Amino acid sequence: MTSSFSNLSLAEPLARAVAEMGYTAMTPIQAQAIPVVLQGRDVMGAAQTGTGKTAAFSLPLLQRLLVHENSSTSPARHPVRALVLLPTRELADQVAQQIALYAKYTKLRSAVVFGGMDMKPQTLELKKGVEILVATPGRLLDHIEAKNVVLNQVEYVVLDEADRMLDIGFLPDLQRILAYLPRQRTTLLFSATFSPEIKRLAASYLNNPVTIEVARPNETASTVEQRFYAVGEDDKRSALQQLLRTLEVKQSFIFVNSKLGCARLARALEREGFKTAALHGDKSQDERLKALEAFKRGEVDLLVCTDVAARGLDIKDVPAVFNYDVPFHAEDYVHRIGRTGRAGASGLAVTLVAPGDARLVAELEKLLKKKIAPEALALEHERPRSREGRYGSGGDAGRAAGRDRDRESGRESGRDSGRTSARGSARDDRPQRGFRPPAPVRDPFFDKPYEPSPDATPATWEAVEKVLTPPRNGVSPNIKPKRKIAALLKAGS
Repeated sequence: MTSSFSNLSLAEPLARAVAEMGYTAMTPIQAQAIPVVLQGRDVMGAAQTGTGKTAAFSLPLLQRLLVHENSSTSPARHPVRALVLLPTRELADQVAQQIALYAKYTKLRSAVVFGGMDMKPQTLELKKGVEILVATPGRLLDHIEAKNVVLNQVEYVVLDEADRMLDIGFLPDLQRILAYLPRQRTTLLFSATFSPEIKRLAASYLNNPVTIEVARPNETASTVEQRFYAVGEDDKRSALQQLLRTLEVKQSFIFVNSKLGCARLARALEREGFKTAALHGDKSQDERLKALEAFKRGEVDLLVCTDVAARGLDIKDVPAVFNYDVPFHAEDYVHRIGRTGRAGASGLAVTLVAPGDARLVAELEKLLKKKIAPEALALEHERPRSREGRYGSGGDAGRAAGRDRDRESGRESGRDSGRTSARGSARDDRPQRGFRPPAPVRDPFFDKPYEPSPDATPATWEAVEKVLTPPRNGVSPNIKPKRKIAALLKAGS
């Protein structure tokens, strides 16, 4: 089996681009998928995240589309011939950048459309004509309904991270999009995990596919060291900061289950002096892209994110991933820790396990098929204190020693002052725990009804009221009577 890109017999423009990107040896998924796609067969590929699935489908598609390249400026000469669908905006943008790099020495055009951005620039790009279109399902349907794109000449369809698209409810959108495509086409389905739903989707839309599995489904990369630490829910933030300083990781992803928790943790870490950025669904697309670019450039050390960043993002040399929360879905754990240890590199995955995470850990054990025994993590300081060193070295022993010193000082001060109670003298200068001050005594004067003073003069408005003319016939003199108007027509009896 071919294991080197130089043996693939790629066209000269593609081979030059691959050489410039430093590709030499193929990963297992690339070595098995590329020859099959070059033959025009449907593929159902399962591989660990970070093993090069993008090149596995992009290079053979570009090779087969070279017969359609031309330098014409007419949009009609550049119809959409390959469609790549992805679940998230960040992943779509990343795949589009990779395809543009592979095709930069060819005359093939590519474009990307996803939500969160203005449709007008995307529409202008589509109107010029593109051969390869990378898109998220929702925004692609918007362009289809606006008649900005026609898909009746599509020859290749790629469903990347298909399980994620099903998880977030894209199945109806996928079915609508696939209905616009020709029946005669090559369909490629790639995912890091296989599920019964994915297999049903493949059976519906793939024609006698070649199944390629380079690893056991839902298996984590062997190059990633996995650690689990048992901590209290209230101690998670302190435990994370301690691990970040102890392990001295340069950059890392920190995954949180909720958007609100993500934003709060990012602010807390930033207050502690860490260069941090937050990435979650409530951020605008521009903010999300800027956070990713800052992380790639090294301007940000910690990227606190939700599972929106768990799929497919390829950032090289990320040494560690921290799961601040155990993921709700066990499959997401595979994708989260796949952000490190990519392309054969080593990585570290740390997960903080709270007492209430027993059910989630049990599901994770079923997925990984191994027992998880979280280690106890000794915290240096349970909470930051304004007076450093009050309880000595910290921990339970330090707090116990501090309480002993407090009692001893109380006894000494009691003996010096001649008081009989050492406990009372030790607590005179600070409020006791659970101490409640006595309720204030209410003056009974405020509970009595109002009684005017005997010598009080009547109020001005009371005097005026007495001199006013009493109303006649029960009508106030301030109300004007209605004007009498002659009737033009008299009602019949």
